[in-house]
Amino acid sequence: MAKQNQFIGSSLDDLLEETGELAGVSTVAIKRVIAWEITQKMEVEHISKTKMAELMDTSRSALDRLLDPANTSVTLHTLDNAARAVGKTLRIELS
Repeated sequence: MAKQNQFIGSSLDDLLEETGELAGVSTVAIKRVIAWEITQKMEVEHISKTKMAELMDTSRSALDRLLDPANTSVTLHTLDNAARAVGKTLRIELS
């Protein structure tokens, strides 16, 4: 039988859950990925921020909030509009 490594402990998720920070950290991580993906798609498709805001039928400042990785106050409606503007579908899943 293999001996367990005495230096291996709990996971980072366990630590963040114990300190009550897991939900906040997860939210920021998800938002960063979404903002990065939309930015990448805009670059590939050569879509300016002004054009993206028009495609989303929103303001440039609302788009800036969406693309701000640290701003987690984004509505599902805004996310759906952004996804459709770059030819994607928004899919949300609980796991």
